[in-house]
Amino acid sequence: MTAADASGYGPQPALRGTQPDTGNSDTREISRIWQGFMTARFTLGLVLLALQGTLYATGTPQNKWLIAITLAYFASTLTTGLFGQPRFLGSTFNRAWILLVGLDVIAFTSLQFLQQNTINYTPLFALPILLASVLGSLQLALGTAAGVTMLLLGGTFLTHVGSTNDSATFLAQAALSGAGYFAIALLANQLSTRLASEGMRARSSQAAANVQRQINALVIESLPDGVLIVDADMAVRSTNPAARVFLGKQSDQTGEIIRLTQESAWHELVILTQKSLSLGAGQEGSVSIHFDGQGPRRMRVRTRITDAQDMGGEILCVLFLQDQRELEARMRTERLASMGRMSTAVAHEIRNPLAAISQANALLDEDLSDVHQKNLTRMVRQNTQRLSKIVDDILNASNLQDQDGKLSPMLLNLNEAVVRYCKEWSEQQSSEANSSNPAQLDVHIEMVQGQLNAQFDGDHLRRIVVNLLDNAKRYASERTGSIQVHAIANGPRQARLAVWSDGAPMDRGVERHLFEPFFSSESRSTGLGLYICRELCEGHGAQIGYQRTRRIVDGVATEGNEFVITIVTIER
Repeated sequence: MTAADASGYGPQPALRGTQPDTGNSDTREISRIWQGFMTARFTLGLVLLALQGTLYATGTPQNKWLIAITLAYFASTLTTGLFGQPRFLGSTFNRAWILLVGLDVIAFTSLQFLQQNTINYTPLFALPILLASVLGSLQLALGTAAGVTMLLLGGTFLTHVGSTNDSATFLAQAALSGAGYFAIALLANQLSTRLASEGMRARSSQAAANVQRQINALVIESLPDGVLIVDADMAVRSTNPAARVFLGKQSDQTGEIIRLTQESAWHELVILTQKSLSLGAGQEGSVSIHFDGQGPRRMRVRTRITDAQDMGGEILCVLFLQDQRELEARMRTERLASMGRMSTAVAHEIRNPLAAISQANALLDEDLSDVHQKNLTRMVRQNTQRLSKIVDDILNASNLQDQDGKLSPMLLNLNEAVVRYCKEWSEQQSSEANSSNPAQLDVHIEMVQGQLNAQFDGDHLRRIVVNLLDNAKRYASERTGSIQVHAIANGPRQARLAVWSDGAPMDRGVERHLFEPFFSSESRSTGLGLYICRELCEGHGAQIGYQRTRRIVDGVATEGNEFVITIVTIER
């Protein structure tokens, strides 16, 4: 079976009337028709048996063969109904036709010509003709009608030719009955074929609709955007998993009725939904959902109103929820794609002349003895180093894009690695720092006992720690312990690495864009340091975030800025 066949869009089976093959027929439909005919035959046999019994009981002269034939016919209908298997008769006079249609024709013909002109049994021939028309082909139906007609004409001729009665009248009546049987056979076969065709089309359409419904359900279930269907009473008729996460309803409890008015956190959603329903038109806007103990979740919401005629007069509002952070991430990616290409090209062009300037300044500084002139060369050196740092950051960001998916992590002991990186950073800062300001170089380190092993590239982790320490140094005070590094186990197979400084609180506008490329609150920064940290963390399956926390500095609980990295660990 092909995928198209399985989905309901492939080639359809042949119609029953043109291809009477049980392998291509609907079993339930055949069984239903079969049971209908078997019930009719059994009922007719029972009626005939009751009729013959009544006539016999009332003393009406009867041929004993009539009673015997009626008993045999009733027994055959009972046996066929109980033990017969639903089937099509085909297009030829086969064994199945003889056991069903042929038996009926023989029984009714015998009754007709043994009844001694007391009862007319010819209307009963309609049953075998209908049976052949519905369960057989048109050829078989017309053949059965022709056989019945020939039997009627032959029996009439043998019975009435040579008698004193008007034989022509009886022959005309038999011919007229035969013509009616032909009409019944033709119309019944055409109607059954048409119904079978319509039924097949209906089943095919239903199968296609079921497939489409299942596909739609799967698509909606897997959408990253939330989908809510809400009625005029603010009752949620249906949701997808993403919407339940946005609403804070992680589990979809069967029978649970959710109303947008039941949670104060959903108030802005209620307002937008009511506006859409009252105006009868879709709306669009940004809303925030606030839960106790959590920060606000900002979402972009689009609403659409259903057609009342299609919904039985009821109007529903469909809400599409998008996480504002994802929208901003897409914008950030687009911005990086455009700015990154330009800045990378500029950085490559700047690098060589900048190196020449730095080298020339170093040579010039060696030949100078005047203090004022040395101050000028020192200023040149500081600014060339700053420009060199900017160029390196831009090129590093570009390299992160190029090596996406090509990282080669190694097994790393986080405790030893972080301590080593912090000491290397402190020694480098000490060598560059002014001797009058040594307190800025102190880093307080607290590591968990034992080993924390993770699959992480050592150079990448060094860059993350150094970037976070550089950022902490920029805003930390001069007190001892103003910069702290902590590493602890955070549950099974997870470690938490934090870099804290006692800097002032960040502006909300700055906090929202912390990890975006080329965004900085200072004019002297490229805005790429935290972006590089985030990209390196995500490349190794880790996560980085920001929060305000308290740490002990000089024995006093002090609030500060903390960047937390959550890393997956490996047990050895």
